[in-house]
Amino acid sequence: MAIEARHVSKRFGTFTALDDVSVTVDDGALMALLGPSGSGKSTLLRIIAGLETPDEGEVVIGGEQVTDTPARSRGVGFVFQHYAPFKHMTVHDNVAFGLSVRRRPKAEIEARVKELLGLVRLDGLAERYPSQLSGGQLQRMALARALAVQPKVLLLDEPFGALDAQVRGELREWLRRLHEEIHVTTIFVTHDQEEAMEVAEQIVVMNKGRIEQTGTPRDLYESPSNEFVMSFIGPVNRIGDAYVRPHDVEILAHDDGSATEALIKRVVHLGFEVRVELTLPDGRDISAQVTRANAAELELHEGQILPVRLPRPRVFAA
Repeated sequence: MAIEARHVSKRFGTFTALDDVSVTVDDGALMALLGPSGSGKSTLLRIIAGLETPDEGEVVIGGEQVTDTPARSRGVGFVFQHYAPFKHMTVHDNVAFGLSVRRRPKAEIEARVKELLGLVRLDGLAERYPSQLSGGQLQRMALARALAVQPKVLLLDEPFGALDAQVRGELREWLRRLHEEIHVTTIFVTHDQEEAMEVAEQIVVMNKGRIEQTGTPRDLYESPSNEFVMSFIGPVNRIGDAYVRPHDVEILAHDDGSATEALIKRVVHLGFEVRVELTLPDGRDISAQVTRANAAELELHEGQILPVRLPRPRVFAA
């Protein structure tokens, strides 16, 4: 089902968490709300879920105005960053809980739980307790529990934020594949730009309670609408009032007349990529991104002086 937040504002005392925010999520889409802490993304998610009430504006789910509808009646599945399972219940019973309180037939509950545990790769762990699960397994159980009642939409608030980097990476890939299977309209909140760009089809970039830009990961990276989006999405060099992406900085073996010399301060190997920290003749520090093969070919090392070609910088209107 499609989700719309129309001209939503929310204040907490003198603090404006959301200022006239409008978002549309198409039916079956996977959208990320991305921004720094305090940008309003979690507040917007909670308003869509019915856990907060907007001061102005409205929320529409599946064409139905639900602004004043209680959370329990919105057909929303919600997963928090710090999921609190029922510790005295098994994985099976945690997932079955929502169906049990709705007094669904036992055979239906068993079939649904079995289906979901297979979907989230927890089949075989049904009789374990939460204390016997890893962090990644707990989050998958949380998603299974949210999906058990067949919600119209799925809302995830920093679902992987408390996990280590390797597990986060695995769960990002898993969430993307899960969404391709179930096609439930999904919004997830994150401050991790890599997570948003890897998982989401559309990203809403938020800052200080407002939307800076909405678009595909490629749109936001290649065509940022302003300085904030340019600096928040992906690495960037700032040179005065201009911006340059590190991967657009070329380190040359020989000066072809279009380059300037730069001193290599540091070479950082990051797997396939290599980050090269440079100092320009005027003392400004920038970084370049090159491949491992390119770094080896140039024999890059600290203290080396090589010609560098800078791309045309991007300048935004004040």
